[in-house]
Amino acid sequence: MRDGQRERSVFLGLLPWPEQVRVARALRTETVGGLVLLAAAVVALVWANTPWSGAYEHVRDFHFGIPALGLDLSVGHWTADGLLTIFFLVAGIELKRELVVGELRTPATAALPVVAALCGMAVPAAVYLATVGLGGGSAQGWAVPMATDIAFALAVLAVLSTHLPSALRAFLLTLAVVDDLGAILVIAVFFTSDLNPAALAGAAAGLVVFYLLQRFRVRGWWWYVPLGVVIWALMYNGGVHATVAGVAMGLILRTVRDDDEDASPGERTEHLLRPVSAGVAVPLFALFAAGVSVSVGVLGEVFTRPEPLGVVLGLVVGKTVGIFAGTYLAARFTRARLNPDLAWADVFALAVLAGIGFTVALLIGELAFTDPVDVEHIKAAVLLGSLLAAAVAALLIKRRNGIYRRLWEAETLDEDADGIPDIYQRTASGHDGVEGTS
Repeated sequence: MRDGQRERSVFLGLLPWPEQVRVARALRTETVGGLVLLAAAVVALVWANTPWSGAYEHVRDFHFGIPALGLDLSVGHWTADGLLTIFFLVAGIELKRELVVGELRTPATAALPVVAALCGMAVPAAVYLATVGLGGGSAQGWAVPMATDIAFALAVLAVLSTHLPSALRAFLLTLAVVDDLGAILVIAVFFTSDLNPAALAGAAAGLVVFYLLQRFRVRGWWWYVPLGVVIWALMYNGGVHATVAGVAMGLILRTVRDDDEDASPGERTEHLLRPVSAGVAVPLFALFAAGVSVSVGVLGEVFTRPEPLGVVLGLVVGKTVGIFAGTYLAARFTRARLNPDLAWADVFALAVLAGIGFTVALLIGELAFTDPVDVEHIKAAVLLGSLLAAAVAALLIKRRNGIYRRLWEAETLDEDADGIPDIYQRTASGHDGVEGTS
Protein backbone atom coordinates (compact mmCIF):
# COMPACT_ATOMS: atom_id res chain seq x y z
CA MET A 1 0.00 0.00 0.00
CA ARG A 2 1.41 3.36 -1.02
CA ASP A 3 1.62 6.25 1.45
CA GLY A 4 -1.50 8.37 1.65
CA GLN A 5 -3.71 5.72 0.11
CA ARG A 6 -6.16 3.48 1.89
CA GLU A 7 -6.09 -0.23 1.21
CA ARG A 8 -9.09 -1.29 -0.85
CA SER A 9 -11.15 -4.35 0.02
CA VAL A 10 -11.65 -6.90 -2.73
CA PHE A 11 -15.25 -7.21 -3.87
CA LEU A 12 -16.43 -10.81 -3.38
CA GLY A 13 -12.92 -11.67 -2.25
CA LEU A 14 -11.97 -14.42 0.16
CA LEU A 15 -13.37 -13.80 3.63
CA PRO A 16 -10.97 -13.52 6.56
CA TRP A 17 -10.58 -16.81 8.46
CA PRO A 18 -12.78 -15.80 11.45
CA GLU A 19 -15.55 -14.85 9.01
CA GLN A 20 -15.18 -18.16 7.18
CA VAL A 21 -15.50 -20.04 10.47
CA ARG A 22 -18.66 -18.12 11.39
CA VAL A 23 -20.24 -18.70 7.97
CA ALA A 24 -19.41 -22.43 8.08
CA ARG A 25 -20.79 -22.74 11.60
CA ALA A 26 -24.02 -21.02 10.53
CA LEU A 27 -24.42 -23.30 7.51
CA ARG A 28 -24.21 -26.33 9.80
CA THR A 29 -27.50 -25.29 11.43
CA GLU A 30 -30.78 -26.37 9.88
CA THR A 31 -32.25 -22.86 10.04
CA VAL A 32 -29.59 -21.16 7.95
CA GLY A 33 -29.23 -24.09 5.56
CA GLY A 34 -32.98 -24.18 4.98
CA LEU A 35 -33.12 -20.42 4.43
CA VAL A 36 -30.30 -20.61 1.85
CA LEU A 37 -32.18 -23.40 0.09
CA LEU A 38 -35.38 -21.34 0.15
CA ALA A 39 -33.56 -18.30 -1.23
CA ALA A 40 -32.14 -20.35 -4.11
CA ALA A 41 -35.60 -21.72 -4.95
CA VAL A 42 -37.10 -18.21 -4.92
CA VAL A 43 -34.32 -16.91 -7.19
CA ALA A 44 -34.95 -19.80 -9.60
CA LEU A 45 -38.70 -19.13 -9.70
CA VAL A 46 -38.25 -15.39 -10.20
CA TRP A 47 -35.54 -15.84 -12.83
CA ALA A 48 -37.58 -18.41 -14.79
CA ASN A 49 -40.60 -16.09 -14.87
CA THR A 50 -38.91 -12.92 -16.10
CA PRO A 51 -37.95 -11.74 -19.60
CA TRP A 52 -34.51 -13.23 -18.85
CA SER A 53 -35.85 -16.77 -18.62
CA GLY A 54 -33.97 -17.61 -21.82
CA ALA A 55 -30.69 -16.87 -20.06
CA TYR A 56 -31.74 -19.17 -17.23
CA GLU A 57 -32.39 -22.03 -19.65
CA HIS A 58 -29.15 -21.32 -21.50
CA VAL A 59 -27.10 -21.55 -18.29
CA ARG A 60 -28.97 -24.63 -17.07
CA ASP A 61 -28.54 -26.47 -20.38
CA PHE A 62 -24.92 -25.46 -21.03
CA HIS A 63 -22.76 -28.59 -21.44
CA PHE A 64 -19.24 -29.27 -20.29
CA GLY A 65 -17.50 -32.47 -19.34
CA ILE A 66 -14.48 -34.46 -18.25
CA PRO A 67 -13.47 -36.63 -21.23
CA ALA A 68 -11.11 -38.76 -19.16
CA LEU A 69 -14.09 -39.93 -17.07
CA GLY A 70 -16.46 -40.21 -20.03
CA LEU A 71 -18.65 -37.37 -18.77
CA ASP A 72 -20.38 -34.61 -20.74
CA LEU A 73 -23.25 -33.12 -18.75
CA SER A 74 -25.31 -29.96 -18.64
CA VAL A 75 -25.01 -27.59 -15.70
CA GLY A 76 -28.37 -28.85 -14.44
CA HIS A 77 -27.20 -32.46 -14.58
CA TRP A 78 -23.89 -31.61 -12.91
CA THR A 79 -25.82 -30.16 -9.96
CA ALA A 80 -28.25 -33.12 -9.79
CA ASP A 81 -25.77 -35.94 -10.42
CA GLY A 82 -22.60 -34.32 -9.11
CA LEU A 83 -23.08 -31.75 -6.38
CA LEU A 84 -26.10 -33.51 -4.92
CA THR A 85 -23.83 -36.50 -4.26
CA ILE A 86 -22.29 -34.41 -1.46
CA PHE A 87 -25.75 -34.03 0.10
CA PHE A 88 -26.31 -37.79 -0.06
CA LEU A 89 -22.83 -38.45 1.32
CA VAL A 90 -23.70 -36.38 4.39
CA ALA A 91 -27.07 -38.19 4.59
CA GLY A 92 -25.25 -41.53 4.46
CA ILE A 93 -23.01 -40.50 7.34
CA GLU A 94 -26.07 -39.42 9.36
CA LEU A 95 -27.74 -42.75 8.67
CA LYS A 96 -24.61 -44.67 9.68
CA ARG A 97 -24.38 -42.71 12.91
CA GLU A 98 -28.04 -43.36 13.68
CA LEU A 99 -27.55 -47.09 13.04
CA VAL A 100 -24.41 -47.33 15.17
CA VAL A 101 -24.89 -44.91 18.07
CA GLY A 102 -28.20 -43.13 17.47
CA GLU A 103 -31.94 -43.72 17.58
CA LEU A 104 -31.80 -46.64 15.16
CA ARG A 105 -29.30 -48.57 17.30
CA THR A 106 -31.93 -50.48 19.24
CA PRO A 107 -35.21 -51.84 17.86
CA ALA A 108 -37.23 -50.44 20.75
CA THR A 109 -36.32 -46.81 20.07
CA ALA A 110 -36.17 -47.18 16.30
CA ALA A 111 -39.53 -48.88 15.83
CA LEU A 112 -41.82 -45.85 15.83
CA PRO A 113 -39.84 -43.53 13.53
CA VAL A 114 -38.99 -46.43 11.19
CA VAL A 115 -42.62 -47.54 10.92
CA ALA A 116 -43.67 -43.90 10.55
CA ALA A 117 -41.15 -43.38 7.75
CA LEU A 118 -42.18 -46.56 5.91
CA CYS A 119 -45.87 -45.67 6.13
CA GLY A 120 -44.97 -42.11 5.18
CA MET A 121 -43.52 -43.45 1.95
CA ALA A 122 -46.12 -46.12 1.15
CA VAL A 123 -49.29 -44.06 1.71
CA PRO A 124 -48.24 -41.06 -0.47
CA ALA A 125 -47.36 -43.48 -3.26
CA ALA A 126 -50.76 -45.17 -2.83
CA VAL A 127 -52.53 -41.79 -2.87
CA TYR A 128 -50.71 -40.88 -6.09
CA LEU A 129 -51.58 -44.19 -7.74
CA ALA A 130 -55.22 -43.89 -6.68
CA THR A 131 -55.41 -40.35 -8.06
CA VAL A 132 -53.89 -41.18 -11.43
CA GLY A 133 -55.92 -44.40 -11.58
CA LEU A 134 -59.17 -42.49 -11.20
CA GLY A 135 -58.03 -39.77 -13.58
CA GLY A 136 -56.51 -42.02 -16.22
CA GLY A 137 -53.00 -40.66 -15.73
CA SER A 138 -49.51 -42.15 -15.74
CA ALA A 139 -48.29 -44.19 -12.78
CA GLN A 140 -44.61 -43.46 -13.42
CA GLY A 141 -44.48 -40.61 -10.88
CA TRP A 142 -45.54 -42.77 -7.93
CA ALA A 143 -42.28 -42.18 -6.05
CA VAL A 144 -42.27 -38.36 -6.30
CA PRO A 145 -44.30 -37.62 -3.11
CA MET A 146 -42.45 -40.23 -1.01
CA ALA A 147 -39.47 -38.18 0.16
CA THR A 148 -39.31 -35.57 2.93
CA ASP A 149 -36.88 -32.69 2.53
CA ILE A 150 -34.90 -32.88 5.74
CA ALA A 151 -33.30 -29.43 5.36
CA PHE A 152 -36.58 -27.57 4.83
CA ALA A 153 -38.51 -29.55 7.45
CA LEU A 154 -35.89 -29.10 10.18
CA ALA A 155 -35.51 -25.43 9.25
CA VAL A 156 -39.23 -24.80 9.69
CA LEU A 157 -39.19 -26.66 13.01
CA ALA A 158 -36.12 -24.74 14.21
CA VAL A 159 -37.59 -21.34 13.30
CA LEU A 160 -40.98 -21.94 14.94
CA SER A 161 -39.99 -24.07 17.91
CA THR A 162 -38.85 -22.32 21.06
CA HIS A 163 -40.47 -24.49 23.74
CA LEU A 164 -41.33 -27.75 21.99
CA PRO A 165 -39.75 -30.92 23.43
CA SER A 166 -36.36 -31.81 21.95
CA ALA A 167 -37.73 -35.32 21.36
CA LEU A 168 -39.80 -33.88 18.50
CA ARG A 169 -36.69 -32.86 16.56
CA ALA A 170 -35.07 -36.25 17.26
CA PHE A 171 -38.19 -38.03 15.99
CA LEU A 172 -38.25 -35.93 12.81
CA LEU A 173 -34.53 -36.38 12.20
CA THR A 174 -34.72 -40.17 12.58
CA LEU A 175 -37.81 -40.35 10.39
CA ALA A 176 -36.16 -38.20 7.70
CA VAL A 177 -32.98 -40.32 7.73
CA VAL A 178 -34.98 -43.50 7.13
CA ASP A 179 -37.04 -41.63 4.56
CA ASP A 180 -33.86 -40.62 2.71
CA LEU A 181 -32.65 -44.22 2.73
CA GLY A 182 -35.95 -45.34 1.23
CA ALA A 183 -35.75 -42.67 -1.47
CA ILE A 184 -32.18 -43.70 -2.31
CA LEU A 185 -33.22 -47.35 -2.65
CA VAL A 186 -36.12 -46.31 -4.89
CA ILE A 187 -33.76 -44.30 -7.11
CA ALA A 188 -31.26 -47.17 -7.26
CA VAL A 189 -33.81 -49.89 -8.01
CA PHE A 190 -36.49 -48.20 -10.12
CA PHE A 191 -34.73 -45.36 -11.90
CA THR A 192 -31.76 -47.06 -13.52
CA SER A 193 -31.27 -47.21 -17.26
CA ASP A 194 -28.85 -48.89 -19.66
CA LEU A 195 -26.91 -50.74 -16.99
CA ASN A 196 -23.21 -51.19 -17.72
CA PRO A 197 -22.09 -54.26 -15.74
CA ALA A 198 -18.37 -53.53 -16.22
CA ALA A 199 -18.69 -49.97 -14.86
CA LEU A 200 -20.84 -51.16 -11.95
CA ALA A 201 -18.29 -53.87 -11.14
CA GLY A 202 -15.60 -51.19 -11.14
CA ALA A 203 -17.68 -49.03 -8.79
CA ALA A 204 -18.21 -52.02 -6.47
CA ALA A 205 -14.46 -52.73 -6.50
CA GLY A 206 -13.79 -49.08 -5.66
CA LEU A 207 -16.17 -49.30 -2.71
CA VAL A 208 -14.35 -52.41 -1.49
CA VAL A 209 -11.06 -50.51 -1.63
CA PHE A 210 -12.75 -47.61 0.20
CA TYR A 211 -13.87 -50.05 2.91
CA LEU A 212 -10.40 -51.58 3.24
CA LEU A 213 -8.83 -48.15 3.62
CA GLN A 214 -11.24 -47.49 6.48
CA ARG A 215 -10.76 -50.95 7.93
CA PHE A 216 -6.98 -50.57 8.10
CA ARG A 217 -7.21 -46.99 9.41
CA VAL A 218 -5.54 -45.39 6.38
CA ARG A 219 -5.67 -41.62 6.76
CA GLY A 220 -5.23 -38.77 4.31
CA TRP A 221 -7.71 -37.09 2.01
CA TRP A 222 -5.43 -37.76 -0.99
CA TRP A 223 -6.48 -41.42 -0.79
CA TYR A 224 -10.21 -40.88 -0.47
CA VAL A 225 -11.02 -37.89 -2.69
CA PRO A 226 -9.60 -39.31 -5.97
CA LEU A 227 -11.05 -42.73 -5.15
CA GLY A 228 -14.44 -41.16 -4.40
CA VAL A 229 -14.46 -39.30 -7.72
CA VAL A 230 -13.63 -42.50 -9.60
CA ILE A 231 -16.38 -44.44 -7.77
CA TRP A 232 -18.86 -41.66 -8.56
CA ALA A 233 -17.92 -41.62 -12.27
CA LEU A 234 -18.13 -45.41 -12.55
CA MET A 235 -21.52 -45.41 -10.82
CA TYR A 236 -22.79 -42.77 -13.24
CA ASN A 237 -21.48 -44.63 -16.29
CA GLY A 238 -22.89 -47.85 -14.88
CA GLY A 239 -26.45 -46.56 -15.27
CA VAL A 240 -27.24 -46.19 -11.55
CA HIS A 241 -27.92 -42.66 -10.34
CA ALA A 242 -24.56 -41.30 -9.22
CA THR A 243 -25.86 -40.00 -5.88
CA VAL A 244 -26.05 -43.64 -4.72
CA ALA A 245 -22.23 -43.56 -4.64
CA GLY A 246 -22.37 -40.78 -2.06
CA VAL A 247 -24.67 -42.76 0.21
CA ALA A 248 -22.55 -45.89 -0.12
CA MET A 249 -19.35 -44.06 0.86
CA GLY A 250 -21.16 -42.34 3.74
CA LEU A 251 -22.29 -45.71 5.10
CA ILE A 252 -18.74 -47.08 4.87
CA LEU A 253 -17.10 -44.21 6.78
CA ARG A 254 -16.46 -45.04 10.44
CA THR A 255 -18.58 -43.10 12.92
CA VAL A 256 -17.07 -44.54 16.13
CA ARG A 257 -13.84 -42.98 17.36
CA ASP A 258 -10.74 -44.97 18.09
CA ASP A 259 -8.94 -44.32 21.37
CA ASP A 260 -6.33 -42.11 19.69
CA GLU A 261 -8.86 -40.06 17.68
CA ASP A 262 -10.49 -36.76 18.57
CA ALA A 263 -13.13 -37.41 15.91
CA SER A 264 -14.05 -40.35 13.69
CA PRO A 265 -13.61 -40.12 9.89
CA GLY A 266 -17.37 -39.82 9.53
CA GLU A 267 -17.52 -36.96 12.02
CA ARG A 268 -14.65 -35.10 10.36
CA THR A 269 -16.09 -35.59 6.88
CA GLU A 270 -19.54 -34.46 7.94
CA HIS A 271 -18.09 -31.43 9.73
CA LEU A 272 -16.19 -30.40 6.60
CA LEU A 273 -18.87 -31.17 4.02
CA ARG A 274 -22.08 -30.06 5.74
CA PRO A 275 -21.44 -26.34 4.98
CA VAL A 276 -20.64 -27.27 1.36
CA SER A 277 -23.81 -29.36 1.16
CA ALA A 278 -26.06 -26.75 2.79
CA GLY A 279 -24.44 -23.65 1.27
CA VAL A 280 -23.42 -24.80 -2.21
CA ALA A 281 -24.59 -28.24 -3.37
CA VAL A 282 -28.28 -28.22 -2.41
CA PRO A 283 -28.90 -24.50 -3.19
CA LEU A 284 -27.32 -24.87 -6.66
CA PHE A 285 -29.43 -27.95 -7.30
CA ALA A 286 -32.52 -25.98 -6.24
CA LEU A 287 -31.46 -23.06 -8.44
CA PHE A 288 -31.45 -25.20 -11.57
CA ALA A 289 -34.28 -27.59 -10.60
CA ALA A 290 -36.92 -25.20 -9.24
CA GLY A 291 -37.00 -22.85 -12.22
CA VAL A 292 -40.60 -23.52 -13.21
CA SER A 293 -42.55 -21.17 -15.45
CA VAL A 294 -45.48 -20.35 -13.18
CA SER A 295 -48.65 -19.14 -14.84
CA VAL A 296 -52.36 -19.42 -14.28
CA GLY A 297 -52.41 -22.19 -16.86
CA VAL A 298 -49.65 -24.20 -15.17
CA LEU A 299 -51.20 -23.82 -11.71
CA GLY A 300 -54.58 -24.75 -13.14
CA GLU A 301 -53.18 -27.92 -14.67
CA VAL A 302 -51.67 -28.89 -11.30
CA PHE A 303 -55.23 -29.39 -10.06
CA THR A 304 -56.76 -30.69 -13.28
CA ARG A 305 -54.13 -33.18 -14.50
CA PRO A 306 -53.98 -36.43 -12.50
CA GLU A 307 -50.16 -36.68 -12.21
CA PRO A 308 -49.44 -33.30 -10.56
CA LEU A 309 -52.64 -33.54 -8.51
CA GLY A 310 -51.49 -36.93 -7.26
CA VAL A 311 -48.18 -35.38 -6.18
CA VAL A 312 -49.90 -32.56 -4.26
CA LEU A 313 -52.33 -34.93 -2.54
CA GLY A 314 -49.53 -37.39 -1.82
CA LEU A 315 -47.44 -34.73 -0.08
CA VAL A 316 -50.20 -32.95 1.81
CA VAL A 317 -52.60 -35.81 2.59
CA GLY A 318 -50.59 -38.98 2.07
CA LYS A 319 -47.62 -37.95 4.21
CA THR A 320 -49.87 -36.79 7.05
CA VAL A 321 -52.05 -39.89 7.09
CA GLY A 322 -49.17 -42.30 6.57
CA ILE A 323 -46.86 -40.99 9.28
CA PHE A 324 -49.54 -40.34 11.90
CA ALA A 325 -51.44 -43.60 11.31
CA GLY A 326 -48.22 -45.62 11.16
CA THR A 327 -46.99 -44.17 14.43
CA TYR A 328 -50.34 -44.66 16.15
CA LEU A 329 -50.81 -48.25 14.98
CA ALA A 330 -47.26 -49.19 15.95
CA ALA A 331 -47.74 -47.72 19.42
CA ARG A 332 -51.15 -49.37 19.73
CA PHE A 333 -50.38 -52.91 18.59
CA THR A 334 -46.66 -53.43 19.28
CA ARG A 335 -44.32 -52.95 22.20
CA ALA A 336 -43.11 -49.66 20.75
CA ARG A 337 -44.16 -46.61 22.74
CA LEU A 338 -44.31 -42.92 21.94
CA ASN A 339 -41.70 -40.83 23.73
CA PRO A 340 -43.35 -39.61 26.96
CA ASP A 341 -42.24 -36.06 26.16
CA LEU A 342 -44.50 -36.00 23.10
CA ALA A 343 -48.26 -35.73 22.64
CA TRP A 344 -50.18 -37.13 19.70
CA ALA A 345 -50.92 -33.58 18.60
CA ASP A 346 -47.17 -33.07 18.28
CA VAL A 347 -46.91 -36.16 16.08
CA PHE A 348 -49.73 -34.90 13.88
CA ALA A 349 -48.02 -31.54 13.40
CA LEU A 350 -44.78 -33.33 12.56
CA ALA A 351 -46.60 -35.59 10.07
CA VAL A 352 -47.92 -32.54 8.24
CA LEU A 353 -44.45 -30.97 8.29
CA ALA A 354 -43.00 -34.09 6.64
CA GLY A 355 -45.08 -33.24 3.58
CA ILE A 356 -42.36 -30.77 2.57
CA GLY A 357 -40.79 -32.77 -0.23
CA PHE A 358 -38.44 -30.49 -2.10
CA THR A 359 -34.93 -31.68 -3.00
CA VAL A 360 -35.34 -35.44 -3.48
CA ALA A 361 -38.90 -35.07 -4.79
CA LEU A 362 -37.67 -32.74 -7.54
CA LEU A 363 -34.86 -35.17 -8.34
CA ILE A 364 -37.22 -38.15 -8.62
CA GLY A 365 -39.61 -36.05 -10.72
CA GLU A 366 -36.85 -35.38 -13.24
CA LEU A 367 -35.97 -39.08 -13.32
CA ALA A 368 -39.55 -40.33 -13.60
CA PHE A 369 -40.73 -38.15 -16.47
CA THR A 370 -39.03 -37.53 -19.80
CA ASP A 371 -41.42 -35.03 -21.41
CA PRO A 372 -40.26 -31.48 -20.47
CA VAL A 373 -43.89 -30.33 -20.14
CA ASP A 374 -44.66 -33.15 -17.70
CA VAL A 375 -41.50 -32.35 -15.72
CA GLU A 376 -42.56 -28.69 -15.43
CA HIS A 377 -45.99 -29.71 -14.11
CA ILE A 378 -44.51 -32.16 -11.61
CA LYS A 379 -42.04 -29.53 -10.37
CA ALA A 380 -44.87 -27.05 -9.93
CA ALA A 381 -46.84 -29.69 -8.01
CA VAL A 382 -43.88 -30.42 -5.72
CA LEU A 383 -43.39 -26.71 -4.99
CA LEU A 384 -47.10 -26.10 -4.40
CA GLY A 385 -47.59 -29.23 -2.28
CA SER A 386 -44.53 -28.44 -0.17
CA LEU A 387 -45.74 -24.86 0.33
CA LEU A 388 -49.18 -26.04 1.45
CA ALA A 389 -47.67 -28.59 3.83
CA ALA A 390 -45.29 -26.00 5.28
CA ALA A 391 -48.09 -23.46 5.79
CA VAL A 392 -50.42 -25.89 7.58
CA ALA A 393 -47.55 -27.32 9.64
CA ALA A 394 -46.46 -23.83 10.66
CA LEU A 395 -49.92 -23.12 12.09
CA LEU A 396 -50.00 -26.41 14.01
CA ILE A 397 -46.44 -26.05 15.32
CA LYS A 398 -47.05 -22.48 16.44
CA ARG A 399 -50.14 -23.63 18.32
CA ARG A 400 -48.29 -26.48 20.02
CA ASN A 401 -45.36 -24.21 20.79
CA GLY A 402 -47.74 -21.72 22.43
CA ILE A 403 -49.16 -24.46 24.64
CA TYR A 404 -45.70 -25.57 25.77
CA ARG A 405 -44.64 -21.96 26.30
CA ARG A 406 -47.58 -21.34 28.63
CA LEU A 407 -46.76 -24.54 30.50
CA TRP A 408 -43.14 -23.43 30.82
CA GLU A 409 -44.27 -20.07 32.19
CA ALA A 410 -46.53 -21.86 34.65
CA GLU A 411 -43.58 -24.01 35.67
CA THR A 412 -41.63 -20.97 36.81
CA LEU A 413 -44.50 -20.07 39.14
CA ASP A 414 -45.58 -23.45 40.40
CA GLU A 415 -43.06 -26.28 40.67
CA ASP A 416 -43.41 -29.32 42.84
CA ALA A 417 -40.96 -30.32 45.55
CA ASP A 418 -38.63 -31.99 43.07
CA GLY A 419 -38.58 -29.03 40.75
CA ILE A 420 -40.43 -30.97 38.03
CA PRO A 421 -43.68 -29.42 36.79
CA ASP A 422 -46.36 -32.08 37.06
CA ILE A 423 -48.77 -30.24 34.78
CA TYR A 424 -46.07 -30.02 32.10
CA GLN A 425 -45.38 -33.73 32.30
CA ARG A 426 -49.06 -34.61 32.09
CA THR A 427 -49.70 -32.35 29.13
CA ALA A 428 -46.53 -33.10 27.18
CA SER A 429 -47.09 -36.83 27.43
CA GLY A 430 -50.69 -36.53 26.30
CA HIS A 431 -52.22 -37.71 29.59
CA ASP A 432 -54.08 -34.47 30.15
CA GLY A 433 -57.43 -34.75 28.47
CA VAL A 434 -57.58 -31.10 27.34
CA GLU A 435 -54.19 -29.77 26.33
CA GLY A 436 -52.28 -32.92 25.46
CA THR A 437 -54.71 -34.13 22.84
CA SER A 438 -55.68 -30.82 21.35
